[in-house]
Order: sequence, then structure tokens, then C-alpha cells
Amino acid sequence: MQKKNNALRDIRITRNYTKYAEGSVLVEFGETKVLCNASIEEKVPPFLRNTGKGWISAEYSMLPRSTHQRKIRDAARGKIDGRTHEIQRLIGRALRSVVDMGKLGERTIWIDCDVLQADGGTRTASITGAFVALCDALYGLYKNKQIKEFPVSSFVSAVSVGIVKESPVLDLCYEEDSSAQVDMNIVMTDKGEFVELQGTGEEFPFNKTQLFDLLELGEMGNKELMKIQRKALGEEISSMISEKEVIEMVIASSNSHKIEEIGKILESFDIKLLSLKDVGLEGLEIEETGSTFEENAILKAKEVSKLTGMPSIADDSGLMVDVLGGRPGVYSARFSGEGATDEKNNEKLLSLLKGYSKDQRKGKFVSVIAVVFPDGKEYKAKGICEGTIGFDLMGESGFGYDPLFIPTGMDKTFGEISSEEKNKISHRAKSLEEMKKILAEIL
Repeated sequence: MQKKNNALRDIRITRNYTKYAEGSVLVEFGETKVLCNASIEEKVPPFLRNTGKGWISAEYSMLPRSTHQRKIRDAARGKIDGRTHEIQRLIGRALRSVVDMGKLGERTIWIDCDVLQADGGTRTASITGAFVALCDALYGLYKNKQIKEFPVSSFVSAVSVGIVKESPVLDLCYEEDSSAQVDMNIVMTDKGEFVELQGTGEEFPFNKTQLFDLLELGEMGNKELMKIQRKALGEEISSMISEKEVIEMVIASSNSHKIEEIGKILESFDIKLLSLKDVGLEGLEIEETGSTFEENAILKAKEVSKLTGMPSIADDSGLMVDVLGGRPGVYSARFSGEGATDEKNNEKLLSLLKGYSKDQRKGKFVSVIAVVFPDGKEYKAKGICEGTIGFDLMGESGFGYDPLFIPTGMDKTFGEISSEEKNKISHRAKSLEEMKKILAEIL
């Protein structure tokens, strides 16, 4: 499947890739593969002797068959070419920008970036992978009490952006890079700071609007890369660099009960849930034109994400009663027609089930949770709670059909049990548990 213009290629970071280096990472940006090794040397260049400060130096090279045609080794030619010299200086500058050299002591960290396979973005992949290798090497020093403090102050990563066929594109492969009208590399920290910008109008000059579009795309890409770096390093090391990012997510609902339920179930995540009111969309009505819970959940989440430019989470849920052919289903909230209320909906349901025995009143609550991100990625999770429909309204807790629904294995309705009990067995709890597994992977 062809990647979208605003999406990264498949990014993989494999730690401890080689045996001897203090930090070793294989980083893959799509088909680009770079081996990044960090080695510790207990001395510094002459200009830093007796200063108490350390140094980070980088070397970069491309293996002879990392490209379509064999590339002659620098050693065979007897000199380093200008491109190689430029890239290794860039890698060194990027890494030094986030390390306190005074805390490193008089030692040098050598960063070796060897391109095993090149398909565009080798310098940006090198910086992104080398940062993880560097952190591993420095953590070894810290853990062995060779340095008193972990010296890394921020995450740093790099990504390429460009204008290809007049459209901004993130993380260019070789084919895109070779045909780009504008080519740019953006190096950033997790504080939103720029370390370096390298931009060139390859075929024609570009204007300020195009520049800002590329910067915004690069910032989004670097945020994603730093999430991948954090996941690769693990929380023990990452937490010494920066606090875990709290992600803001909008709940596409005005139903205060739903918002409260979803908030309680997701409270273990570093997610700040915002209501429609919080983002200035109070009173927003999204017409649920889907014929399934899945369609309606995605529809609502997409609309709110589009309006806010933020990740959005939406729930579509309802009650399905067997003898009613699955009704009220997607029409659960408006079952009694115009001006529907919980009271009217329950009255209609009881009326339709009049004369049916307990065994004939089987039904289920269904919940579909959808999460949509601004880059268009969509995720869905489904939960089902089986039960029966009671003969009378029982209990004051919950909302909707809760006072009528008796979950299987219980003798009380959702309306008679506490929210804590309900959140352990409900359809929404089950769909959110599935969504939590998905979020754990993507966040």
C-alpha cells in the first residue's frame, strides 16, 4: 500500500544490534537501513583537555553495495568526499545539542553510522538511530556510576520533507527525493526546537507559505519519531530525558455520562481527554447516517478530528434485542422518535416487549470505539455485553436503558450497580479494553 504524503515510512529501531559497542542500533526508515554504534573512549580532543568536558564525534559511511551501483570506499579513494564530511558533522552537531558535555566528563563518545542499504533519508535515519545508541552508551556510564547525572536533556530526531509534484511530502524515499522540487531535512528536539534546517529549491524557489507547510509537516514527523525512540529506549531511560508526553484527545460526544465512563476507563493512560465544549464545539450535532455502530463511530471521530486537527475518540453504542430483530440498534438514542428521552425510549421498549417471557427477552449492549488521528489513521474496537431486558425500571444509576438491562450472570440491572462495577463488565468497558491494547501499541 502506498504511503500517504503526510505519513512516515515504516520505522523500526532495534537496540543491542551488535555485541561489542556500548550502544548499538539498527534503524530502518522503510528500505533505508543504518547501523549506528556508540563507543566510549576515555579521552578527549586536545582542545578539551583539562576542561572537565567531554565530546561527541560522528563518522558516517555508505557500504559499497548500499546503493544501486557499487560505491567506492573512502579508504580506497584515499579521502572522504564532501557529502560524507557534511553528514557526519551534522550528526555530531545534532547529538551534541542535547547533551551536557560538563556532565560527561573528559571522555569522547564516538558515533559510527554505517549505511547498509540506502533508499533516501540516510542522514535523518542516522541521527534518529544514533540518538538511541548514544543514550544506551550514556546510560551504561550512569548505571556504573562513572558519571553522576544522566547528561541528555532532550530527545532529538530528524526527518526529510519536500515538495514532490507540487505537494508537501514527509519522509522521502529515494524516488521521491530524486524528483523533488524542494528538498529539506529538519532536525528537532522534543521541546519543539529546531537544531538544524537544510532546505534547497532543487528546481525552483519556494515561498514562505510552502516553507511553513514543510516545517509543520517536519514537526509532526519528528514528534512521531521521538515517540518511537521513547518506546525503543523504554520508560526507565526515557523518563530521565523528559516527562512522558501527555496526549490530548477529543471525545466526540456531548453525553456527560459517556465522557465520564470513557475517562475513568482510560485514566491509566497519559491522555488528557477534552470534551466538545473544551475545544469550542459545544452543541455540535453530527448526523449519524451509518447503518452500523462501526460506521457511526468512525464518522463522528473523523468529523471532530477534521474540525480540531487533534486525535478524536468516538463511541457508538446501543441495545440490540433479539425478538425485535436487533432493534433499537443504531437508533437506540432516538428510538422513541423526535424529542426522544431515556424515559420515552424505555417506555417504548417495555411496550414492544409486553407479553414476552424472561427467556424471550434476551438482548445485548454493543459498543464500538473509534479513534481517528489527524494523519487519517483509524482504529476500531468492539465490545459486547449479553443480558436480558427486565420487566420494570430498576435502579437510579447509569443512563439510557441501564435500568432495564440485566447482564448475564447478575440479578441486578446496570441501574442498580455502581459505576465501578459496571465499568468492569459493560460493553463500553470491553471495547475500551480492546482500544487500550491498540493505543498501547500506537502511542
